[in-house]
Amino acid sequence: MYTHDRNDGALITGMNIREYFHEEVHQAIDKQQVATSAEVICYVVNLLTTFVHADRLYEQTADGRRLKPLALMYSEAIEAPNPNARHALLRRLADVALFVCGVFSDSLSRRAVDVDYYVAMGGSAYACLCDDLPCWVNGKALQEVFGELAGKFLQYVDVLNEVSERAHLNSGSDTLRAYEVWLKTGSRRAWRRLRDRGLQPILVPAIGGRHH
Repeated sequence: MYTHDRNDGALITGMNIREYFHEEVHQAIDKQQVATSAEVICYVVNLLTTFVHADRLYEQTADGRRLKPLALMYSEAIEAPNPNARHALLRRLADVALFVCGVFSDSLSRRAVDVDYYVAMGGSAYACLCDDLPCWVNGKALQEVFGELAGKFLQYVDVLNEVSERAHLNSGSDTLRAYEVWLKTGSRRAWRRLRDRGLQPILVPAIGGRHH
């Protein structure tokens, strides 16, 4: 399990990690001005509490413990032998995409795929879960949660960015990286980080309606 220092110097341990993340997520949501629900907050806190344990994020492969590529997760979900297995794999994909994109977005710039790919894959997986859940046993209880995560995926990435930066889970200090994330996703938080550093990024319309 990871341990890290809080801003006030107190050590975060397994004894109080859920309480710590609950407080941090609330503060980040307020700062990012995200309209949310208690159920989604609980889900995000549980996600952080789960994946802060490295052995729950990485999977055992022939080459050791690694983070499985999202494309492989998606392929396994499509080929799943039954709906329950498919849903479990899609949920794993979506949760991993949200956590990695939110906590380790800086490291994605050194990979073959970047933050926009994770946003697209994670949001789509949550949307698929939301669409399928009415026919899933006890699925209605999670349908609204997955629907909100799908529709506001980027906003929750920003929330996790805020939490991870405050908890020193990532460096959060690369201005160029903030600019790259803003260009690729339109993240409001990345835009505010640039603005706070004296920069004023301007959208330039591109063919097809996307900006560069």
